[in-house]
Amino acid sequence: MNTLILGVGNLLLSDEAVGVRIVEALEREYRFAPGIELLDGGTAGMELLEAMASRDHIIVADAVLSANPPGTVVTLEDEEIPALFGRKISPHQLGLADVLSALQLTGESPRRLTLVGVEPLSLEPRIGLTPVVAAAMIEAKARILTLLAELGCPAIPLTKTEREAAWHNPI
Repeated sequence: MNTLILGVGNLLLSDEAVGVRIVEALEREYRFAPGIELLDGGTAGMELLEAMASRDHIIVADAVLSANPPGTVVTLEDEEIPALFGRKISPHQLGLADVLSALQLTGESPRRLTLVGVEPLSLEPRIGLTPVVAAAMIEAKARILTLLAELGCPAIPLTKTEREAAWHNPI
C-alpha cells in the first residue's frame, strides 16, 4: 500500500488549519502500517508534487466551503473532487488542482483520491480552531480511519504510555 494522508491548511487563519490539525492528531494518536505516510502539507502547492506522485491512494484533509453548516464533515471521492474545482471549495484548491493536473500530465496520478473536509466557521486571522470545527475533527479522523480499515490497513491506537513517550521524545 502506497497511501498518503495529506493535511493542508494555514495555521494563521483559524479553521483553515483543520486539515493540518487532523494529520497532527492522527500522528499523535495512532501507529500506521508500512506504506501509509502522513504529511503536513501546510499551504504548499507544487512543492507537493513529488510527495503526491504515483500513490495508490491520497487522502486529503482540508477545510472545504461546501455551503453546509460549520463543522459539517464532507467526503468526496475521485471524480467528485476535480469537478468541484469549478467553484471554490477550499482555499488551497488552486494549488492542489495544479498538482493533480501536473500528476495527470506526467502519468503519476493517484489511483484513488479522497477529500475529507470540514466546513469552517471562521477564516479570520487567528491561531486556533473554533470549538465547532475542533469537535468535527473527531468525525473527520474517524472517516480517515475507516478508509484505511477498508483498505486493509487499520491504524493501531497508541497506548497512553506510547503517546506520552512520543510527546516527550519527538523524533
